[in-house]
Amino acid sequence: MSLVEASSSGVLILSLCEKSDAMIMEETGKIFKKEKEMKKGIAFPTSISVNNCVCHFYPLKSGQDYILKEGDLVKIDLGVYVDGFIANVAHTFVVDVAQGSQVTGRKADVIKAAHLCAEAALRLVKPGNQNTQVTEAWNKVAQ
Repeated sequence: MSLVEASSSGVLILSLCEKSDAMIMEETGKIFKKEKEMKKGIAFPTSISVNNCVCHFYPLKSGQDYILKEGDLVKIDLGVYVDGFIANVAHTFVVDVAQGSQVTGRKADVIKAAHLCAEAALRLVKPGNQNTQVTEAWNKVAQ
């Protein structure tokens, strides 16, 4: 079961983060076994940010956890490394939205805006451009 599929109503974020990090270690342990000196594993611990938490939330075992609810806007972010090379992946979705149905309203607007901002950044981050150009494009999307 994927991390997105496991992210349903009633599930604790900490349990998802721990399961994901354990899976990263298990799966990276299966590759390049003949290379004794090759380091591999978690480059960026799994973070799951919900609703107005923008990014990189990882609950402490001793702190307050969050239980996912239907309709929560969730952002999952994690990173893996193999021999010094890092791969990072992130995914945004709404909890318990039926397969094939569409998200509407403000949540849909936020998801679309984030997508458009990423597209703008990909086009604008290049030699000769300034960071302010990216910021200006993001401000236009936000408006």
